[in-house]
Amino acid sequence: MGGPVLFAGVLVGLSFLEKDFMFALGWNPITAVTHDWPSGLALGPLGPVMTTAFIAGGLGLSFFAFGLRRAFRAAPAAPAASILLALAGLALGFLAFPTDPTDSRQPPTLPGRIHDAAFVALGVTLFASLVVFGFVFRTGKKWSAGTAVSWLAAALIVPAFAVKGITFYFFLAGSLAWCETAALRLLQRAGKPSI
Repeated sequence: MGGPVLFAGVLVGLSFLEKDFMFALGWNPITAVTHDWPSGLALGPLGPVMTTAFIAGGLGLSFFAFGLRRAFRAAPAAPAASILLALAGLALGFLAFPTDPTDSRQPPTLPGRIHDAAFVALGVTLFASLVVFGFVFRTGKKWSAGTAVSWLAAALIVPAFAVKGITFYFFLAGSLAWCETAALRLLQRAGKPSI
């Protein structure tokens, strides 16, 4: 439950604390949202905090995927949804490989390429898991709202990758809100029979 809130707190806190460093990379929170953000935060003076957040966030998302799998073990699509979400967690963890600054005149590095591939993998697997979890949630009692929330969060991923810019905030907010909502719902169901 605390994972999405903590991850969001790290992003906001580091963006404020490293704003001068990020501005020097070309980032602007309004006009150049995705220019080395949030990955560039790991390159700054407090970079180890962002690197740790990527790894911890990835582990947390993977464990959360298996918690959802247990809660929905009767749903036929639950194994696929949980595997996709666990893969999204793995991809999030691989974002710990340092990115290459966008404006660098140096050739791309291997860690930078791994980081870029992990970002694409995160988007693809997270999108697919949200779509499938939408169907999974339809099978659970009192989880029908989870279907709409899952599909809305999935819909927010598409413009973030296609258009970029300010839509990236919606992708982050939607993804973190989905995780938090599902975690709170699971907490309410703790100790009750499988859904």
